[in-house]
Amino acid sequence: MEMTILDATERTRQPGKFREKGFVAGVLYGDDMAGANSVKFESKALDKVLASHGSHAKVWIKYNHSQKFGFIKEVQRDAISGFVTHIDVQMVSKDHEIKLQIPVIFKGEDVLGQRKLQLQVYKPEVTVLGKMGLIPDTVQVDISAMELGDSITLNHFALDKLLKVSEKEDVVYGVIINQPLTAEVETESR
Repeated sequence: MEMTILDATERTRQPGKFREKGFVAGVLYGDDMAGANSVKFESKALDKVLASHGSHAKVWIKYNHSQKFGFIKEVQRDAISGFVTHIDVQMVSKDHEIKLQIPVIFKGEDVLGQRKLQLQVYKPEVTVLGKMGLIPDTVQVDISAMELGDSITLNHFALDKLLKVSEKEDVVYGVIINQPLTAEVETESR
């Protein structure tokens, strides 16, 4: 796992003031922490982490002259703008057992498109239970060689055998379908 680091600074009780200065409100809690700590994160750095690693990213948090491991538990966004307004980060040790949703990344969609096929995604995340240090940031599935009607299930995921998956084995994460006809193709065939 690439080491993703976020700097957290203590948040003072001035509601809304730090948002104007490019920060996002947050809270840290969990292992070795006495209660919840109100913090703020630089919004640009947080946006990069969320874009690269998803809304349940595993991160190292620098806070009060120490660095601790955790994961983003919840992301709250403004309903209109979509901007992140608050995040919760749960601090855990790498041996801590947790339940976490991780994104499924489908690779090879461009190759399917060349064959007039496409992926229809039904479930973009998988829920796993296990030690934090064993849980990957994402699950990647190569779909480039799949054919029409093929389904993506747990059998396509390369997960550590010590991890347990919450979903049933027959859950379908995606299916390979035909690309819809475009308006140009429909008019040419008439």
